[in-house]
Amino acid sequence: MASIRELWRYPIKSVGGERLVGSASVTDLGIIGDRGWGVFDTETSTVLTARRTPELLFARAAVVAGGGAPHGEAAVQITLPDESVLTSADGDATNSALSAWLGRAVELRRAGDEGGTYEVPLDFENDAEWVSWQGPGGAWHDSPRHRLSLVSLATMGQWDARRFRANVILDGDGEDDLVGGSVRVGAATLEVTKPIDRCVIVTRPQPGLERDLDVLRTINKERATFLAVGALVTTPGTIREGDELKPGG
Repeated sequence: MASIRELWRYPIKSVGGERLVGSASVTDLGIIGDRGWGVFDTETSTVLTARRTPELLFARAAVVAGGGAPHGEAAVQITLPDESVLTSADGDATNSALSAWLGRAVELRRAGDEGGTYEVPLDFENDAEWVSWQGPGGAWHDSPRHRLSLVSLATMGQWDARRFRANVILDGDGEDDLVGGSVRVGAATLEVTKPIDRCVIVTRPQPGLERDLDVLRTINKERATFLAVGALVTTPGTIREGDELKPGG
């Protein structure tokens, strides 16, 4: 089976994330702190994503302190494209700076029991025909059917891994064959629940990456819209770079 090459956390939904060198702790919500915060549009009551607001991908986020919060973090830090640094601890000042950057009234909001409302364009070529849905509580995830995402280098090929925002990047291949079963990795056990269907976010520009509609065109044509797999954590624990995925039970 494949083994873990890299571990990634995305503390703020649709904002650039941070590589976790060495190890990560996973709970039933996934990697501690992952999608623990979101940029909340106060007018539309939606959690902003790079589907509607692609400039989010040009910022980056990191968990900067530990504490007794639901995701284990006391604060999250966001670095804007101009390299100015904001933290959740600064409250109204951070919200004002984010609103000025994005040109709309927003708040940096921690995930809670109520899930977010999200949007996606069905016509990704033209950013048209938008639909919305309600995500699960606990973290700003799109779906209740997975809290951890895995993708292999073989599956991504020449594409930049940042386009897919996976938590676990694997050496080798074969993650598609894990769907419907369970695997042990490090101290954790995962139920691999589904292939992940891809949306316009994989085409969005990021630092060093241009807008590229061919990414999603190719995924839709050759992989029936799916790339990477999603999992639920059935046994929490620590996972590490180099850990092999083994049949679970």
